[in-house]
Amino acid sequence: MSYQTALTDLRSKVGTETHVGAWLVIDQARIDAFAEATLDNQWIHVDPERASRESPFGGPVAHGYLTLSLIPHLAGRVNAGKPLHPGIQLSVNYGLNRVRFPHPVVAGSRVRARTELVSVEEVAGDCLQLVSKVTVEIDGASKPACVAETVSRMYF
Repeated sequence: MSYQTALTDLRSKVGTETHVGAWLVIDQARIDAFAEATLDNQWIHVDPERASRESPFGGPVAHGYLTLSLIPHLAGRVNAGKPLHPGIQLSVNYGLNRVRFPHPVVAGSRVRARTELVSVEEVAGDCLQLVSKVTVEIDGASKPACVAETVSRMYF
């Protein structure tokens, strides 16, 4: 797919939901691994017994940044064998415009992402910049775990 074809296709999808991901369980092992990698070992994340007794959430919760870091996977953006559009040589995270964590993810919860394409802009050098609203849902919860406006660039 050419740059121009991708641009036309993506512009036609602005304002629509472009992806609903599969459910992913956020278990204690994943939370512990994230705590180890980031050196964020607060008891609310890594001490299930204490979190069950003392936290308002009834158990340990995932780091907000763990949820945020899973967005590329949850939004289906990291399958190297199946790029978002054929012809893309490289796709990178460019930043975030806004991030909120409305509801904690209790260990053992399932999450998935819903993605809406907000805008597509041409950037110099056969590059497209996409802004997407990604909502990370928690199975059975009334509020999402995370709502983020992501900015990515696709190079052709």
